[in-house]
Amino acid sequence: MFDMNRIQFAFCSIVLAAPATVSATESVARQWNELLLESIRNDFARPTVHARNLFHTSAAMWDAWSCFEDGPAPWLFNESVAPTGDLESSRETAISYAAFGLLSHRFAQSPGADTMLPAYENKMISLGLDPTNDTLIGNSPAAVGNRIAQAYIQFGLADSSNEINDYENLVYEPINPALYPEEPGNPDLTYPNRWQPLGFEEFVDQSGNVIEGGIPPFLSPEWGAVVPFSLQTDQRTIYERDGSDWAVYLDPGSPPLLDTARELEYLEGFEQVLIWSSHLDHTDGVDWDISPNSIGNAALPTDPADFIDFYDVINGGDDSQGYSVNPVTGDPYPVQMVPRGDYGRVLAEFWADGPDSETPPGHWFTLLNDVMDHPTFERKMGGEGPILSELEFDVKAYFALGGCMHDVAITAWGVKGYYDYVRPVSVVRWMAQNGQRTDPSLPSYDPRGLQLIPGLIELITFDSVQPGERHEHLAGSLNQNVGKIAAFAWRGPDFINDPTSDTAGCDWILAQNWWPYQRPSFVTPNFAGYVSGHSTYSRAAAELLTLLTGSPYFPGGLGEYVAPQNNFLVFERGPSTDVTLQWVSYRDASDQCSLSRIWGGIHPIADDLPGRLMGLVIGPQAYDLAKQHFDGFEGCLGDLNGDNEVNFSDLQVLLSAWGLSDGGDLNDDAETDFSDLQILLSSWGNDC
Repeated sequence: MFDMNRIQFAFCSIVLAAPATVSATESVARQWNELLLESIRNDFARPTVHARNLFHTSAAMWDAWSCFEDGPAPWLFNESVAPTGDLESSRETAISYAAFGLLSHRFAQSPGADTMLPAYENKMISLGLDPTNDTLIGNSPAAVGNRIAQAYIQFGLADSSNEINDYENLVYEPINPALYPEEPGNPDLTYPNRWQPLGFEEFVDQSGNVIEGGIPPFLSPEWGAVVPFSLQTDQRTIYERDGSDWAVYLDPGSPPLLDTARELEYLEGFEQVLIWSSHLDHTDGVDWDISPNSIGNAALPTDPADFIDFYDVINGGDDSQGYSVNPVTGDPYPVQMVPRGDYGRVLAEFWADGPDSETPPGHWFTLLNDVMDHPTFERKMGGEGPILSELEFDVKAYFALGGCMHDVAITAWGVKGYYDYVRPVSVVRWMAQNGQRTDPSLPSYDPRGLQLIPGLIELITFDSVQPGERHEHLAGSLNQNVGKIAAFAWRGPDFINDPTSDTAGCDWILAQNWWPYQRPSFVTPNFAGYVSGHSTYSRAAAELLTLLTGSPYFPGGLGEYVAPQNNFLVFERGPSTDVTLQWVSYRDASDQCSLSRIWGGIHPIADDLPGRLMGLVIGPQAYDLAKQHFDGFEGCLGDLNGDNEVNFSDLQVLLSAWGLSDGGDLNDDAETDFSDLQILLSSWGNDC
């Protein structure tokens, strides 16, 4: 099983092992955040659900911190409470009861409940608090925290996530029959533009939970309807498909499709995934300098016509410019030469957020925590002003990042649900099954087949299957595979009996039987590809951390994760040498995450860059709204009737104006909706 504790985090020359337990010296917000991350690792792999859990828990802690002081604006909890005795102690107690109550509710049915529920109780006891104190009455910090937890529990049952029915889909149905990857080819892909589910005898989700038999359903295709943090109504489009409405924020437009002017882009994009699969062999003699001298500092294209040129289609990688020197210290970066096959595999597994992981949104919380642990890091909001206490900065940082990750889930999965785009495992096999599209005079010609590229994608011929020739092993007992397409690619899980000792490597395979670089019990996430959640989460988080810390760079100008030789990979043995992932900026880390999904066989480029560009909008927008909450909204926000109070009268005004462009529009987005309701509730009881 994958162990996050194997990974070491470092800045410059400092290497810090990830802690196995939560230190009692950390702020209470950090302690509860670490317990939440551990809860996610022990739960089903549901990045949408866990982005919501991360935000709601972070927002509850923010509300518990801010409700004891005039000025800062809570997000949901609508009370202003006087502290009982010491302000900091009141905040810590309320935060703990709010987090305890919400986590106990959200993870009560988790596969890790037997472990995590006692852990929550033990944490309360270690903090000197009574976990059985469930009072809601009065203004003691415990009662306040309990009321905050209840407010989020009730809100979560009405935010369109369908939590009450364990987040089940209400209307979505797949249009294609399932692909069973253990069987050859993909004969049943009826609609190649649309998502195809996968069928398994035993499915192991991305967190390592075994789910016996069946076809895993599409995860959260209707998530675009969930109440967001900072997303605005004018950023949302309501589409109709298959008789249902689909909410899409920041619509990137259609991906490349067959039977459109972008058909060639469709074919070449999925072809690139197959080509990059040929890079996953550490014995191929290709060595790269993966230090910041060569990797990082890439400028994102914004025009889809330029997307393909951003990547090195044949050799791998992107348009990185690298750094001549460390932008923080002015020192040069040491060269780090490693096999490309090790680098690609480490990237694919590190960012896969596989067994025992905290899923992509949680991954960025671990990065944030590591940044805050750096000895030179100063807890200044936006890198300016006074140094804040650990508690204040942690609470604010989690609130901002949580809101950002929640908005990404709503945005990316709204796009996934509506466009319902197909995955590489389906298309690569389908194209290979069609044949080759290069030469009509050759056998197996099909304009929707694979492009022939010598040394990478070839036609199997009678000559190429002769003894000693490169396709000999693909001939079949009666040469029945002559005329089919061979690809030089990762050989797949059939060549791995023991992942602690075996390495599949790359060789010529029947392209119609291609596997992504994943476990055979998982293969590909159970939701549509377009847009990449990893790309969107990562770029949004990178932009937010840049604003939150006041710098685009990791402390000291270098963040590192060490993947030890033969003690990191889970899918197979490796890497063959120590591989240190190195990032100068948060954006560099984000870019490596995006590339990892191509090497992992999960996304074509059409899924990648649109997700990154959406993240460029979501991250700053979430940070700006979080800052407004930190600073307090100017004036008496929420006083709609001009009586200098925010109360039921204002709520009535807002509800009467629901859906209209004025009357209850508090955030100037030309519509009275949930966003305005949240603002009003956060100001509830204010005396203007």
